[in-house]
Amino acid sequence: MTPDQLNDTLDAMAAAAGDDPNLLPGLITVDTDHWVNVLSAVRAKCTALHDGLRHRDIVIHVGSQQETKVLTRAEAGDRGEPYRDPLPAG
Repeated sequence: MTPDQLNDTLDAMAAAAGDDPNLLPGLITVDTDHWVNVLSAVRAKCTALHDGLRHRDIVIHVGSQQETKVLTRAEAGDRGEPYRDPLPAG
């Protein structure tokens, strides 16, 4: 997944969610090698330690045991909290 593909995925999920907030993007998980080689270009931010690393205000978990994918809020459960409205790409 490239940064553009990630943004396209987030936009598609947000559009498909309609009025159901449980279907909005809730957590981005990324394999460590994929983060280092590809997705670090998304310019993720950590504005406060309790917020964690975020892209477009969606939490990112990076680890060697992670698969690179985007989970809905329902799939992510409390791992993506606190949830915020996804920011537009750019």
